[in-house]
Amino acid sequence: MAGIAKKMLGENFRLLDPMRWKFVDRQVDSANEIVEFDLQDVRNADLLLVNYNRASIGTSMEVFYAAHDQGKFVVAFSPLEFKDCSPWMAKFCTKILPDLETAIQYINDHFCD
Repeated sequence: MAGIAKKMLGENFRLLDPMRWKFVDRQVDSANEIVEFDLQDVRNADLLLVNYNRASIGTSMEVFYAAHDQGKFVVAFSPLEFKDCSPWMAKFCTKILPDLETAIQYINDHFCD
């Protein structure tokens, strides 16, 4: 999915793939490192494009931090019906769309000149 987003948005945006870091999960010192790098990415972002395909504490925390604490737009795409979405994701995502292509179109329509 990151490749599709990069291809379709890369001309107008600098995209940061949150999976680009090479941390070894579950080591004593990696948890703080992972969270701090993720929070730094959120602070540096103009907006967030979120793959909301399942419940994730980390993704939910990043969305909350981006929207509530940083005032960022959060555009998510999800196969979940609204009734199956977490109230927290529904509240703090600016928009939840049904698929990546629709989310990218939304971003292009509203955030590109």
